[in-house]
Amino acid sequence: MTQDRCVTVFTDGSCLGNPGPGGWACVLAWNGHRKELSGGFSRTTNNRMEIYAVIMALASLKRACAVALHTDSRYLADAVEKRWLAKWQKNGWKTADKKPVKNRDLWERLADLLKEHQVRFTWVKAHNGLPENERCDQLAKAAAGQRGLPSDEGYEAGMG
Repeated sequence: MTQDRCVTVFTDGSCLGNPGPGGWACVLAWNGHRKELSGGFSRTTNNRMEIYAVIMALASLKRACAVALHTDSRYLADAVEKRWLAKWQKNGWKTADKKPVKNRDLWERLADLLKEHQVRFTWVKAHNGLPENERCDQLAKAAAGQRGLPSDEGYEAGMG
């Protein structure tokens, strides 16, 4: 991929209680352009919101891109970069200790999107002054605090 098709993405998820109302957010930057996306669910978990933020960021891309993705979720970054996700798929969505993978519905959606884009995950320390990470945190918390949020059907179905 050429540099002009490289997108920088920051993501974050938030939950007011865990489980509780949750929010997700992403900030995408490309070639001088910037886009912010956010939303939430009435009852979910923090990990689900972290994964969902990445899904929404990647799904918003209009064509295949190289993506430098920054997240403050070790769970998310490690699942991709340490190849846990690939192992879970290979093992029929079971963990190393043969338990069902939590959040499988979201991991499956993310796995499909990772086939479309060249994504490099980088873990960043939360609340460390990175403006884009701080902005995602603000957006995700604000989204979690909204009234009338939709249901997280995957969580309600026992996926999370």
